[in-house]
Order: sequence, then structure tokens, then C-alpha cells
Amino acid sequence: MSVIFAALTLFAFASKANAEQKVALGTWDVHYIAFNTTFLTPEIAKNNGIVRSKYNALINISVLDKKSQAAQNVILSGEARNLLGVTKKLSFKQVKEGEAIYYLAVLPFSDQEHYRINVDINDGKSQQKLKFEHKFYVE
Repeated sequence: MSVIFAALTLFAFASKANAEQKVALGTWDVHYIAFNTTFLTPEIAKNNGIVRSKYNALINISVLDKKSQAAQNVILSGEARNLLGVTKKLSFKQVKEGEAIYYLAVLPFSDQEHYRINVDINDGKSQQKLKFEHKFYVE
């Protein structure tokens, strides 16, 4: 099991408010989670080029084929918009660990800031849009 997946799985079970979510989009199962980067160990953060801060969130998305559950090589682009209308572009980094593929983006936030997050997922043949909302708290 991959190191980052293990960390995220443990975190998901530890906190119902931030539990992993899954949606079916076209031929994909899309798993996503958003949480404070302080929940990552310094080693995992360093290995993935993530700055740990109580004011940074990590958005982790994985895209799996519905039938085979194989990780999909896709392109993600997106944005997060707070309730005041301030928009932040999300830059996703692909992480491959064995057969697993994760897409990670860091989102700076203020305490109790609520975001509407929109992510375009494209594999060159089809395109889907993941939409979710999340309120972040400084830990």
C-alpha cells in the first residue's frame, strides 16, 4: 500500500468531517479528499513537495475505471472559489506509487473559509467535472 494512500486512509477514518468522498462520473469512480497539510507527516510532505502549514489544505483526487478499478492517467485542472467570490487556481501534481495514481493540489486558506471546488478531469477521450464544497479550519 502506498505511503500517501495509507496516511490519507488513516486520516479519513479518524475524521468523519473530512472523510473521503466518491462520485461516479462517466466511466470513472472519482475519489477525493481535502484536509489540512499539517496531518501529513514531515517525511510524506517532503517526499511529495508539499509545504506543511496550518493555512494550507491538500486536495487529493484519484480517478479509477469503474469496471476494473484501475488507476487512470488523466489531466486535472480546477479552481476553488470562496464565498466572497475570490478564486484560486488549483495546480495538480501527479504522483505515481506502483499502480496507484494520485493528483495533489495545495490550497491556501483562512480559518473557517468555505470553498466551492470545481475540477475538470480529462483523459483525451472524455471530460467530466468534479464539484464539491469544503470548509477549512486552522488546526
